[in-house]
Amino acid sequence: MSRLAIQTAESAPAETRERLVNAEKNNGFLPNLLGVLANAPTALETYQVVSAINARNGLSATEREVIQITAAARNGCGFCVAGHTAIARKKLALPEEVIAALRNTQALRDPKLNALALFTLAVLEQKGRVSDAELGAFLKAGYSQASVLEVVLGVSLATLCNYANNLAQTPLNPELQAFA
Repeated sequence: MSRLAIQTAESAPAETRERLVNAEKNNGFLPNLLGVLANAPTALETYQVVSAINARNGLSATEREVIQITAAARNGCGFCVAGHTAIARKKLALPEEVIAALRNTQALRDPKLNALALFTLAVLEQKGRVSDAELGAFLKAGYSQASVLEVVLGVSLATLCNYANNLAQTPLNPELQAFA
């Protein structure tokens, strides 16, 4: 049971109702995370706007999911691990080996994706104060200075979701149970 109310389009504050209706239409269900965020209209808006911005950054969809699953796993957010596992499997068809490694914050066989996961962990653990060696390894793996900041963008999005879910103890939707 969630420690914060999980709003629906009917129960949510008026300024969030359209956002929730659209999210339910787009997903086929209303993720409980969005129901929790709807308690604070600006939190829901921030999540949706930043998600849209993050989706158009210079990283590939796979790279964005590496960041999201890595952050969710490190932050202990089971809801986001499940949600992003669903995306990785259903939309991106990532190999199970890659998904399992990300969920367990283990090394990836792909050197470039591994560098991304390691850099994401460094950003999270050191709150952005990565060493010159960590930054250099990330750039040497083929990423750009723009990518550095796109990792920070992804981590910021993950932080909002992970912390909100951890605080609320958001239960998984039935649609996400298989990805837990």
